[in-house]
Amino acid sequence: MLMKEKSERNTLEMVSVETLVPQDHLLRKIDSAVDFTHIYDFVEELYCADNGRPSVDPVVLFKMVLIQHLYGIPSLRRTVEEINMNIAYRWFLGYLLNEAIPHFATISYNFRHRFTEDTIEQVFTWILFEAHKSGYLSPEVVFMDGTHIKANANIHKKMKKAIPAAARTYEKQLLEEINEDREAHGKKSFDGGFGNGEKKKEVTVSTTDPESGIFHKGEHKRCFAYEAHTVCDRHNFILDTVVTSGNVHDSVAFDTLYEKVTERFPEIKIVTMDAGYKTPWICKRVIDDGRLPSLPYKRPMTKAGFHEWYKYVYDEYLDIVICPEYKSLPYSTTNREGYREYKSLSYQCENCPTRNICTESRSCQKVVTRHIWADYIEQAEDIRHSPVGKESYKLRSQTIERVFADAKEKYGMRYTPYRGLKGVRMWVRFKFAAMNLKKLAMWKWKNSHNPLFRYKNSMIQKKNLYLLCLLYTSPSPRDA
Repeated sequence: MLMKEKSERNTLEMVSVETLVPQDHLLRKIDSAVDFTHIYDFVEELYCADNGRPSVDPVVLFKMVLIQHLYGIPSLRRTVEEINMNIAYRWFLGYLLNEAIPHFATISYNFRHRFTEDTIEQVFTWILFEAHKSGYLSPEVVFMDGTHIKANANIHKKMKKAIPAAARTYEKQLLEEINEDREAHGKKSFDGGFGNGEKKKEVTVSTTDPESGIFHKGEHKRCFAYEAHTVCDRHNFILDTVVTSGNVHDSVAFDTLYEKVTERFPEIKIVTMDAGYKTPWICKRVIDDGRLPSLPYKRPMTKAGFHEWYKYVYDEYLDIVICPEYKSLPYSTTNREGYREYKSLSYQCENCPTRNICTESRSCQKVVTRHIWADYIEQAEDIRHSPVGKESYKLRSQTIERVFADAKEKYGMRYTPYRGLKGVRMWVRFKFAAMNLKKLAMWKWKNSHNPLFRYKNSMIQKKNLYLLCLLYTSPSPRDA
C-alpha cells in the first residue's frame, strides 16, 4: 500500500516568504496600488517619539484590520489566528514565518483608545483621493440609499421610552415660507416654531445597546439595527456614508449625507435616489442647488375603493382644486406642516352621486391638501420621464444596490459586533475604505496587465459622457 512518509513534516527548509506568495495575489495588488507610509502622517500626533517602550507599528495595526475587512473575518481574535497560519497575510504585514504576531487585545485597545474617528476618516479620504487621482471616480452622477446592519443586541431585552421629537433641519425656512403663503392669502402668520423640541414620542429602546433602533420592513422580522446611509458613484466607489440608528428614515438622514458628499465633490450633477427620498424638501434642496434629482414613481397612499388622487386637479391660475364631479374646492388655509387645504362646499357634496367614494366626512366636506413645495415634486416627475432621468435611475441596481450586496455577502456587514454609534461608525467607514481600496488595486492591476480591461473602462467612460450629454441637452423642467 502506498503511503506518504510522515517524517517529512520535521524537515528543515530554507525558503523565502516572497516566493511563496503568488504574483497575482490580492494583497500584492493592494500593496503595489498605494503607499501605506501615508498612515504615519495620520497617527503621528497620537504617539510619543521619546517616551516609553517601542510600540507596534501603526501600519501593521491598520493592515491587520484591513485584512479582517477584506476577507470578512468576524473578529480580531480570529483574524490573528488566520494571520498566524496564512503566509500571504504575513508577507503583507512584513512578518517572517517565525515572528510573533501582535496580540488581538493590542489591536483592539489601539482602535478603541488611540485611533479616533478622525483617524479612520483620514484613511478613508486618502484612499478615495488615490482613486480620484488615478481617474477612476465619476462623481457627476451619484447614487444614494441606506441599508440596515443588525445590531449586537437581543430583541427581547427592550423597554419603552419617551424621547423628544427631533427637529427638522429645514424647519425655520419652512415656517418662513408658510407665513409668506398665509399672508398672501390674507391669513394671520404663525408665531414661533413647530414645537418639536417639546413634543415627545414613544420608541422601543434596547437595554443592551440603547443607541441602536428597532427596525422592521414589510414582513421582515423586527430587530435592533443600525442604518448605513451611503453614496456611491457610477463605478461603485463609496464616496461617503452616515451611520444612524435603525429607526431613522432615509429622508431624515439626507441633509447630513448630502452636505458631506457635495462639499467633497461639488461637481455632482445628478443625485439618484429611491422613493423613500421623494419628499418636497429633498426635491427642493437638490433642484435649488442646480442639480437634478432622479427619483422613481411613488404610489400615493389613497384609500382602496375611493377616487384616485389624480382625479383631483389643481388649477394654479385660480388656486382651486377641481373634483371628479367638476366642482371647485376653494383655498381654506395653510397648516403648520406646510400644506394648503382646499375644502369643498357642504351643500354641493350633500347630493353628490359619488360622495360615498370621495369622502367619509359627516359634515359632507372633502379636504384636499397640496404642499407649498409641491412644484418641486412635479419638476422631479418631469425629470423622471426625461432621457437623463431614465438613464441614471436604470443604473441604480448596478451601483448602490450592488455595493450593499457585496458589503453584506463578501465583507461581513450583515451583523456588527460593536455596540454604540461611535464603534459602528468606525467599523462601517473602515469596511467601506477596504472595499474602495480593493477596487482601486484591482483596477490598477488590470489596467497595467490587461489591454481588454482598458478598452472596457474607456467604454464605461464614454457611457458616462453620454449621460452627461443628455443632461446638458435635455430641457430643464424649470424652463418648461
